[in-house]
Amino acid sequence: MIRLQCQVQHYEWGRIGEESEVGRLHALMTGSAVDADVPYAELWMGTHASGPSTVLRRGGAGQILLKDWLQRHPEALGDRVLERWNGDLPFLFKVLSVAKALSIQAHPDKKLAEYLHGKNPQVYKDANHKPELALALTRFGALCGFVTSQELQAALESVPELRDALGPLVVESVIRSGCGQSAKDVLRRAFTCLMTLDESVVTHTLSNLIDRLKRKSKAAGGLSPKEELVVSLEKQYPGDVGVLSAFFLNYTNLEAGQAVFLDANEPHAYLYGECVECMATSDNVVRAGLTPKFRDTQTLCSMLSYNQASKTILDGCYVNPFTRRYSPPSDEFEVDHICVPVGGTAKISSPCGPSIFLVYRGMGVLSRVGKEDEANSIIAGLVRGNIFMLVAGTELEVSAVMDDALQLYRAGVSSRLLHQAV
Repeated sequence: MIRLQCQVQHYEWGRIGEESEVGRLHALMTGSAVDADVPYAELWMGTHASGPSTVLRRGGAGQILLKDWLQRHPEALGDRVLERWNGDLPFLFKVLSVAKALSIQAHPDKKLAEYLHGKNPQVYKDANHKPELALALTRFGALCGFVTSQELQAALESVPELRDALGPLVVESVIRSGCGQSAKDVLRRAFTCLMTLDESVVTHTLSNLIDRLKRKSKAAGGLSPKEELVVSLEKQYPGDVGVLSAFFLNYTNLEAGQAVFLDANEPHAYLYGECVECMATSDNVVRAGLTPKFRDTQTLCSMLSYNQASKTILDGCYVNPFTRRYSPPSDEFEVDHICVPVGGTAKISSPCGPSIFLVYRGMGVLSRVGKEDEANSIIAGLVRGNIFMLVAGTELEVSAVMDDALQLYRAGVSSRLLHQAV
């Protein structure tokens, strides 16, 4: 068991002070106070250079970067992970606290990531891809993936301002589009047309759209969820073309315990709420709207896969009575939610690869498996805010104490991949 201390990111879209789960967890982990005026957006658990975790050495003997510790102890990764990912942790684990919408964005595949990093390393910090999974801790909103052809056609028919901005040729091509590659080409042209509109056109279009929606909101029936979202986004990012892009994207609301997977080259934007997130170790983001940061619109529009479908919501599968697992189609990671009732005991293990654990709720103890002497079997107490790593080949037990269930979130390398290696 390796105790970790982890860093936070103070992006402007984060929740402020004590309102942020990220801020509260970081304060518990470090023993520091939460700054009441600062946004706490992301808690990073991993080795990425933009927010590396450190190992807390026993007896107060200082700290060492987790990445450096792994280089000194490569056996901690297990043979398969060590060979496949060159001695580094292949996943990055996070907690997010979202107060306002993140940018309209996508993450590049490996080939494009290598190109972008080589061309502009100040913006694209590494050469890796970034598939990711967001698992809701609270009700959590996101735009993710393109709506179906039918939904997009319905949007164009019901939003005259969007029709006028795109022009009759683009609108007609979308209305007449079928399926397959031709439909993707039509969608690519329409989305690129939208995202590259002149700023004056965007401003005029949004002004007319918001005026009409305000009048509609007072009428019988009110606004649809997508229209309410558009009004909210325009308040957060006035005059931003990303507001209009919401009509092209699926509006998804997750309840706590539900998750969504986002592959490379898939457009998305988180909107509100709190989640745990896991991804391949990367910080590459290509942005084109709803952001004051650098926009790379042409790259975004050219890289997207342009798949059109309702987004699949993942509920996870129980692998034992206490553990629900979320297994995306990615070799680098999977996520477990472990909930141990008071008086219960659950085994946690990393048989072939490393795992990072976040103690999210409750109190408990971590013990060796199969030891009859209970006092000598206990390794450590666990409280909310603790973060630790288990090395490959470890099997321990966790037990809940006090009055509440013990809840942990675990990120580890895909069991599917590791079982293939055994």
